[in-house]
Amino acid sequence: MSASGADPAADTSDSQEAVSETAASRPDVGVDLGAGTADDEIVIDTAEVNLPGEVASDVETIVHVLRHGEVHNPKGILYGRLSGFGLSVTGQAQAQAVARSLRDHDIALVVASPLQRAQETADPIATQHGLLIRTDDNLIEAGNTFEGLRVAARDGALRKPRHWLKLRDPFTPSWGEPYLQIAHRMLAAVNKARVEAAGREAVLVSHQLPVWTLRRFLQGQRLWHDPRRRQCSLASLTSLVYQGDTLIDIVYSEPAGATDPTVTGA
Repeated sequence: MSASGADPAADTSDSQEAVSETAASRPDVGVDLGAGTADDEIVIDTAEVNLPGEVASDVETIVHVLRHGEVHNPKGILYGRLSGFGLSVTGQAQAQAVARSLRDHDIALVVASPLQRAQETADPIATQHGLLIRTDDNLIEAGNTFEGLRVAARDGALRKPRHWLKLRDPFTPSWGEPYLQIAHRMLAAVNKARVEAAGREAVLVSHQLPVWTLRRFLQGQRLWHDPRRRQCSLASLTSLVYQGDTLIDIVYSEPAGATDPTVTGA
C-alpha cells in the first residue's frame, strides 16, 4: 500500500475484502462512468443526487476535485496531517501538467487543503489564472492513528501486535477519521465552491482518501472499501458537473498520467 495514504487497511488480510464484497450495495439505475472495478462498478444515479444550494437550474458549474501530486517521502512513513511534506520533483511536474490541462478553462476559484503538498499542487493553477489560493480545512487529509509510522506489510507497524486492536473495525474505520465524517466535510467544501463559482469552474485540491470517499458518497456506494482499488491517481481530477443544484455527471481524468494507488509517495 502507499506509505503515505490515510488508510492502513490495504495491508490487512483478505478476509476483510471478502466481507466488504459480500456487503456491497450499488444503485439499481445509473450511468456507468467506466474504469471501475469489475466487482464494484462505479455508477451514479443522476436522477437521485440533488444537493441544496442557491444556483439557478439552467446554470452549469464544474467543481474539479484534484488530488495533490507525488510527495517527497524518503522514509516511507504515513505522513497524514504532519507538516513538512511537500511535493517531490515529480510531484511538481505533475502539478504543472494539471495546470496546463486547465489553461483554457474558466476557473473562478482555487481552494486547497492547508497541508503543504496540496498548497504546492494548487499554486501553478492559481498563478496561471491570476487567482489567490484559498484554504479550506474541510479538504484536509483524513485523520489516522498510524500517522508518523511505517505501515508497509513486511516491515511496518501492522506487524506489531500492539497495533492490531486499531484494525478491529474496517467499517468506521477504527484506525482513523470516520468515512462518513470525511464525506460530509468534503461535500461542504464542494457546495461552498459550487455556489461561489456558479456558471464557471472551481478547483479544490485535497488528498486521495477524502477525494475517493466523496466520490463513493455521491455515487451512493458504501464508504468502506479496499484501498488498493481506489481510482484516484496522483494529480488526478474528479470533476463534478452540476446543472443548477443537481449533480449530473462525474468525470474522472488523469492529466499527469496514471499511478498505482499502492506506491510509496502517493
